[in-house]
Amino acid sequence: MKNTILVTGGAGFIGSHLCEKLVENHQVLCLDNFISPNEKNINHLLKDPNFEFIKQDINKPFDLDEAPEAKKFKVHVQGIQEIYHFACPTSAKNFEKLRIKTLLTNSVGTINILELAQKYKARVLLASSSVVYGPRRQDIPYFKEDYLGYVNLNSPRACYDEGKRFAESAMTTYRDFYGLDTKIVRIFRTYGPRMPLFDGQMIADFVLQALTGKDLVIYGDETFLTSLNYVDDIVEGIIKMMNSDETGPINLGDSQEYKLGDVAKKIIDMCGSKSKIKFAKPLTFMNPLGLPDISLAKEKLEWYPLVSLEQGLKKTIDYIERNRLILEPLTSKYEE
Repeated sequence: MKNTILVTGGAGFIGSHLCEKLVENHQVLCLDNFISPNEKNINHLLKDPNFEFIKQDINKPFDLDEAPEAKKFKVHVQGIQEIYHFACPTSAKNFEKLRIKTLLTNSVGTINILELAQKYKARVLLASSSVVYGPRRQDIPYFKEDYLGYVNLNSPRACYDEGKRFAESAMTTYRDFYGLDTKIVRIFRTYGPRMPLFDGQMIADFVLQALTGKDLVIYGDETFLTSLNYVDDIVEGIIKMMNSDETGPINLGDSQEYKLGDVAKKIIDMCGSKSKIKFAKPLTFMNPLGLPDISLAKEKLEWYPLVSLEQGLKKTIDYIERNRLILEPLTSKYEE
């Protein structure tokens, strides 16, 4: 019998890639409330007999047994075996509007999912983030999992940064108190096909801007540094973590550092574009973050990034090029 797996935030960028991989061998319930306009991310999965979509806000009480979509997989009898918890608003340009939703999802929503896991005695994995470490530090070039970090709990970002720390604490508490099988991965900056466009997350926007001859906009200055990891590598690490005996937290990311301006130039060259680069006011949600120490992932999961930046960018460019006819009329949003 195939496992039945629930993916919250499954229509999002990383979540949709995860669903796509899991549906090959499992029954997948994808739960999302479309707080971000990402319905198209799962359109190709809707006809798969191993996939069902449930529109649901996890911040509100819900009974999975009663969901019509879940009855197809006999959840009321056979339960669910695994939960990947990815639900959380991650819009850069709409971050201010979504602060309360973000706060609730990281707290109330996470507790609701843990209660669900407790009901079904399911393994549950939290997609946490590199933001739990706080800002970059010159004296700590790579963040290890035992670094406690520094997060300003009263900053405008706190609903996300401190929210992820609370979500990790909730996972650990349910594991210790109930014996629940919980796991935590800390995901560093990720890019690839289906990455949100027109939202200030930059890499996918760089590609569309280069293909259409528009300026590539960096929300920051020439010093903006970041790690970048291709989405397929991250999905592989997430699944390896779920299938392991590890509880985490474990970092998943690329420990190589890139200057965002250099990445923008590379995209311009790869697209054969004459676009220019310009800099704009930084966004609250998008700022330079630290680099991951991935020694633990290598040791415990035998995981490390395989897709080079050039390979990943080419895959991203190819994807956006295939959708160019649909996307090009929307580029006026870059002027807003």
